[in-house]
Amino acid sequence: METFVMPPQPHPYASPSPTGSKADSGSEAPPGLLLDLDGVLVDTRPVMKRAWHAVQEAHGLGVPFEAYQEHLGRPFGDIMGRLGLANAEEIHRTYTEASTAAAYLARAFDGITDVLLAVAAAGWSLGVVTSKPLLRATPLLAELGCPFATVRGPGEQGRGKPAPDPILLALIDLGTDPADATYVGDMAVDQEAARRAGVPYIHAGWGYGRPNGPSPVVAESPRELLHLLGVITPPAPFVEGGLL
Repeated sequence: METFVMPPQPHPYASPSPTGSKADSGSEAPPGLLLDLDGVLVDTRPVMKRAWHAVQEAHGLGVPFEAYQEHLGRPFGDIMGRLGLANAEEIHRTYTEASTAAAYLARAFDGITDVLLAVAAAGWSLGVVTSKPLLRATPLLAELGCPFATVRGPGEQGRGKPAPDPILLALIDLGTDPADATYVGDMAVDQEAARRAGVPYIHAGWGYGRPNGPSPVVAESPRELLHLLGVITPPAPFVEGGLL
């Protein structure tokens, strides 16, 4: 698959439309918001730590979880190669079994569902681009209750992140141009994939990693995404504990 790189685009957050949404720009397709899963939508670090501990015990590994976490966002086999671990398939089986058993430890980040529903109500199409296998990603996404129009994971067409392929494939699913989309990630690999796809990037400051290179736009909380995307929610009576 050829790498498609868009020319530099104007800063996408400088001038939101008067009605508060890119969806009012008159383009044929609605704008698309693509998001990573781990560290952006769902806090799965407790699950991953439990699974990696099982890997350490089963395979006699001394590689700490922190070393594994540094490479989150890449396909599992790629991470194993970077850690110098040869028996990637066996490790992956152990990891998958343990993470599936510990899936109950995962929790959606506070406010993320309300924010996504507000973005969808403003006319955006929602999608997920993750390196987590879809068999494990799907139940987590179902818990959010959001209208995701596409979910792209490993084991499909193209290369995994940091290649732009999964983001571009998700945009094809949505029928959205790269310039009319935004990708939200929490690792440097997400930032690189978005850059190579020509898609504006927002770094999730509540996630697990730090951005690389030129400083991207950073949302310190899920709610801040609304402001950065130019989504204005209608006035509503105050509800104690409510986000919007």
